[in-house]
Order: sequence, then C-alpha cells, then structure tokens
Amino acid sequence: MNASFAEPADVGGPDVESASVNRLRDWLAPFRRVFVLTGAGCSTDSGIPDYRDADGAWKRKPPVTYQSFTGDPAVYQRYWARSAIGWPRFVQAAPNRAHFAFAAWESTGTQSLLVTQNVDGLHQRAGSRAVVDLHGSLDAVVCLDCGLREARSTVQETIAAANADWEAAHAATAPDGDADIDDDAVARFVPPRCPACAGPLKPDVVFFGENVPRARYEQARDALQASDAMLVAGSSLMVYSGFRFARMAHEAGLPIAILNRGRTRADDLAALKLDTDVGTTLHAAFA
Repeated sequence: MNASFAEPADVGGPDVESASVNRLRDWLAPFRRVFVLTGAGCSTDSGIPDYRDADGAWKRKPPVTYQSFTGDPAVYQRYWARSAIGWPRFVQAAPNRAHFAFAAWESTGTQSLLVTQNVDGLHQRAGSRAVVDLHGSLDAVVCLDCGLREARSTVQETIAAANADWEAAHAATAPDGDADIDDDAVARFVPPRCPACAGPLKPDVVFFGENVPRARYEQARDALQASDAMLVAGSSLMVYSGFRFARMAHEAGLPIAILNRGRTRADDLAALKLDTDVGTTLHAAFA
C-alpha cells in the first residue's frame, strides 16, 4: 500500500493515545493470523536503551561488527570489558506492559508468531511462547573455535574471577548489555576465553556483518506466509533483517500496521501508522 493510501499517523498526548488504541483494535479485528515483529522500542520501558532516534538515526556509535570482533583483539577486549559492566544491569530488566500485552494477545489465538529483533528474552519471561529470537539471545555464549556453549551467567563468574581487582568508573548503561566505560579500564581488563580450548567467546547473538541463521529466517518466513496481516511494534526497521519481512508482507499483499515512535523504513508500506507510546497502546489494546 502506498503512503497516499495509508491512514495518517497519530502523534500527541493521552487523547491521541486513546484514539490509537481504538484504531489499532479496529484495524486488527478482521484478521485471524497476525504476524508480529518487535524491536527495541518494546523494551525501553524496561530500562534497556534503544539505538536510534525518532528519525531512525544512530543515537551513538553503531554496534561492533562481527568482522572487527573476531579480527581485532583490542575490539574483543573492549567488547567484553563493557559487557562485564553492562550485563548485571541488563539481567535486572523486567518485562513491561508491551511484553505482557503480547503474551495476553497470544492466548487469544490470533497471533501467528512473534518475531523479535531484541536479544533480552523479555517476551518469553512475560509469557509469550511462539517467539523467534531473530538476532539470538544474550543469555548464552558460544566458543568460536570448538562450539562450546555456556550460560552468560557462568561466563560472568569467570570474568569476575579473572578480574578480581578490576573496576570501571563512570560507567553509563548502553543498549543490549553494553556499557560506556573509560579506555583506561578497558586496557586493564582480562577478557574471557573458552574453558575447553581457550578459543574466543562470543555472545550467541547476530552481530552486524553476520547473517541471521537460516532456520530462524525460514520459520519466520513460513509464519508470515501463513498470516493475513503484519504488525510492527517498537522498531524503526532500519536493519534489513527486520525490514525484509515488511517488504515480503507488502509484496504478498498483506496489510501492515506500524506502532512506533518516529519514522520507520516501512512507513510507505503501511496501511496504518501509529506514532504513539508502544507500551501504553498495546496494554490498553490487549492486556
């Protein structure tokens, strides 16, 4: 659907949010199998910062790439130093109204699949079961040499033991278990290695420069093909791995609704665009 035929976006305060709830309910009412794609905007109310501003531009430096993480020891050291500080804060995050709303909606049987670009596991903790973690999950770590998998909590214990006297001052919380720390602290940090082969460890998430595992993509694609509409919530869709599902839905003639603060890459494909608070709207619509 072209932008000229899309319903206008809602922007504003409580009255507009109430109108958004009604418009979302009315839009979803005819559909029986809705494919859902969520992004960072669903987790910001849980205290996990997002990456992009209302225009879809980076708020900070882009995340580390797979190529630099695996090819540059200094990047590897910096990533794990920042993660050592960011992880404890990350795991304290709890599901918010958006996550609980999706779980409540799933129980009605009209949600075909929830595909999330987030790596925080909060949808599952809120009770959602039909979930694909498109970009993986931070709660697991894999060795890039031998393939050993460990819980991230176990790796954190290893990090603490190897850096007993280490600390980083003025750490600020960053997206997805990251933290901004001073370069001096990074230089003194001992990064973790695989306990089985001493190989490099990587969180089991898709870095920039990596491909989404094919099985995840195919599961999401098949669910989309079996759906009759698509809802995007809390994502700017600036990353192609998420945007491609909106493009596929559009090419298949499936109506698309977008609930997101600010513009998205698929605004001109949407039948309905609601520029309003994600958690408030979803909670009122489904919970």
